[in-house]
Amino acid sequence: MYHPGPMIDLKRLREEPGVFRTGATNKGIDVDIDRVLELDAQKRDLMRAQEDLRAEQNRLAKQSGPLIGKLMGQLKKAEGDEKSRIESELDELRSRPAALKDEVRGFDQKLAELEPELRGLLLKIPQPADPDVPVGASADENVELRRWSPDGFDLSRSFAENRGFAPRTHMELIDTLGLADFERGVKMAGTRSYVLTGNGMRLHQAVLRFAFDLIVARHGFQPMSVPVLVREECMEGTGFFPSGRDQTYLIEESARGAGHDLFLTGTGEVGLMGLHADEILDADRLPLQYATVSTCFRREAGAAGRDTAGLYRIHQFDKVEQVVICRADEQESRRWHEKMISIVEELLHELGLPYRLLQCCTGDLGPKNADMIDIECWMPGRGELDGDGRPTGDFGETHSASRLYDFQCRRLNLRYRGEGDGEKPVFCHSLNNTVLASPRILIPLLEIHQQEDGSVRIPECLREAMGGADELRPI
Repeated sequence: MYHPGPMIDLKRLREEPGVFRTGATNKGIDVDIDRVLELDAQKRDLMRAQEDLRAEQNRLAKQSGPLIGKLMGQLKKAEGDEKSRIESELDELRSRPAALKDEVRGFDQKLAELEPELRGLLLKIPQPADPDVPVGASADENVELRRWSPDGFDLSRSFAENRGFAPRTHMELIDTLGLADFERGVKMAGTRSYVLTGNGMRLHQAVLRFAFDLIVARHGFQPMSVPVLVREECMEGTGFFPSGRDQTYLIEESARGAGHDLFLTGTGEVGLMGLHADEILDADRLPLQYATVSTCFRREAGAAGRDTAGLYRIHQFDKVEQVVICRADEQESRRWHEKMISIVEELLHELGLPYRLLQCCTGDLGPKNADMIDIECWMPGRGELDGDGRPTGDFGETHSASRLYDFQCRRLNLRYRGEGDGEKPVFCHSLNNTVLASPRILIPLLEIHQQEDGSVRIPECLREAMGGADELRPI
């Protein structure tokens, strides 16, 4: 367990409250910044008054000791009224520090009563979006930056026009190729569950291994394992609580007498960032470049519709995730953001999957991101239906790269010390990126590489892991 750090930069909040008001409004997050400032002022007033009392305690302690000793000497010789006067003066000298101690405790109580509301509000204040992020209410207002497709595939034309035959959906391909068993998955675990079978499981493992080797062997990220069951502090520290609580599975260990509940993580980012919580790193260790492959769990609360069928929105999946922890420098953070995006593009080029980059607008960033770029792959089995009731194709999100500055590191109390002697520790910056999530990536992989006879061509980069096979054939 670690000691959580300050949720946001309170000094900046006091000096630039408008930045945080606008930041919350642009993200569609309701938080009362004025109430935060009011409670913060009250807290600081109480702490100052308490410190003044403690100073008075110390002053009295220094003064009263010798005076009590002197009066005790006089008391031995005193009689009558003089003795009563000295005893009264001694009682007063002894009682005053005790009264001050009670007053100090009284301030502790007032601070304890104020803290839950203040902390709850601070946890809700989002990271303001960068000024160059477009303002928008939802993903519908995201801005396309660019798109790519392999040679011979023109995204301005339909799949049928590109390939000469009508595409099957990934659900149809899974059925004919024998890649998954949804019925038995649902029988065991309920809706949005599945069992990958045969070559479906092999293909799933192949794409994960390809992505993991790419990020580790080619790009030098350090491979790490991470727990997928974590304490609430870790979810809160990484910014997934309080806003994402409804998407998370709770393991109520407290009901069994344990000291704390646990939560199933929806991304390896939680574990990778939590590794150094409450630590002060040496500046020369930065940047930290971590990668993991982990099983992820999301409730997908409220998600519904035809496009969520099959492998698109599921409760359990595996993901290769990368995290960078770097110095508190905006330009360095921006450079790493671009690097992360380029790594995903490199991966998609090798898999031969058409995609586009989307600049997420403020309303789609979530609480913790200053900027986020989504990458969406083209999936012929998505989108509007044509006159024959067949989908016409559409983009679907497969990757997301985020720049967070010090938002997570503040909450995790993750800092670094500069090169200068005695230099005050500084909160790190962090970034994260989906290198690959499967089985969702299998949707475009199957649909894009399908052939007219119902087989699916296996990209060259996956063939070794598939035992040298160059295609999947109907069973």
